[in-house]
Order: sequence, then structure tokens, then C-alpha cells
Amino acid sequence: MAEAFREEAFRVEDAQILALYFARDENALAETEQKYRGLCCSTGRQILGNIQDAEECWNDVLLKAWNSIPPEKPCYFAAYLVTLMRNTALTLYEKLHAAKRGGAQTALILEELENCLPAPDDVEAQVDEAETGEMIRRFVKTLSEDARNIFILRYVYMMPVREIAERYRMGISKVKVSLHRSRAALRVYLEGEQL
Repeated sequence: MAEAFREEAFRVEDAQILALYFARDENALAETEQKYRGLCCSTGRQILGNIQDAEECWNDVLLKAWNSIPPEKPCYFAAYLVTLMRNTALTLYEKLHAAKRGGAQTALILEELENCLPAPDDVEAQVDEAETGEMIRRFVKTLSEDARNIFILRYVYMMPVREIAERYRMGISKVKVSLHRSRAALRVYLEGEQL
């Protein structure tokens, strides 16, 4: 009951912040900074490996939010901002590592998912990118709560396997098995959806 109340309080606060965006009130940026900077910078740091680059991306996220709201009206403001941050950080990561490919966390995560998703060079895949994102959202809802949480921490928040294992007090191998099974199920799910 208390958790539902907290979630409702967040929605009210988010609704108030979004109202500031729609009114083109610059206080929207200050409120967003105060409430979501930590979460978004943490996500960016997981991808980029350092806080300075994450903070640079955060500034870009604020600008993107300002420019996209309105007309966008996100249902879940936190998820909207984290998605903006993840995409901005991945773009910066690609830019910083275009010449050198190494063993960084982000490269490993992208490699794990490459067999599940359509090839980026496929024109049809590029056209259907938004549809694929929606299919992945539907797929994640089919996972058990533990598998869903592990999948999201790994592939949305780019958290290392070791940190996920520590967070859930389970062995690294159990996390890896869960991720492997989820990726296999995702591949089957996407193939079934595209028929």
C-alpha cells in the first residue's frame, strides 16, 4: 500500500514537472535536474565508464527533453529520461570508441544482444526500429520478476553481471544463465512476432 502511494506521489510530481515543460517554464529543467540527475548520470557512467562523460550526456538529455516536450508527453518520465540518457551515452560511446574496439562493458553488452536483434544494416530493420522496441517491451513483461529485473539492469542500465549478482545476492553464474535464457527467449519471441 505504501509503495503504491509512493508511486502515485512520483506520478503527481512528474505530472507537475511535465506541466512546467508544457508551459515552457525553465523551472522544468531545474526540477528535472534535482529529481533525476543521479539516476541518469549513474546510467551514463555504467555505459561510458566515467562520470565526466556521463555529466556531459546529462546536459544533452536536458536539452533533448526541453526540445521534445511538448509535443511528447511521456507516461513514465523517469523511463523516458533514462532512455534518452542511454541512447545519448551509447552514441557518445560509439564516437569515443570508433577507432578502437576493446573489452569495455558496453561493447560486451552490445555483443550479447547482437544475435537477438535484426542486423542494423538491414533497411527493413531500421524502418521497424520503433516496432522492435515495442516488441522488446512486450517481451520483457513476459519474463518472471527476477528475470525481468536482471534483464533490465543488464541491458537498460548496463550494469555489470557482478554488480547484479551482488544486488540480488546470487551467484554470477546464476545471473549469466538467467541472461542467456532471456536472450534465447527474446530471439524466439522476436522471430515469432515478425512472422
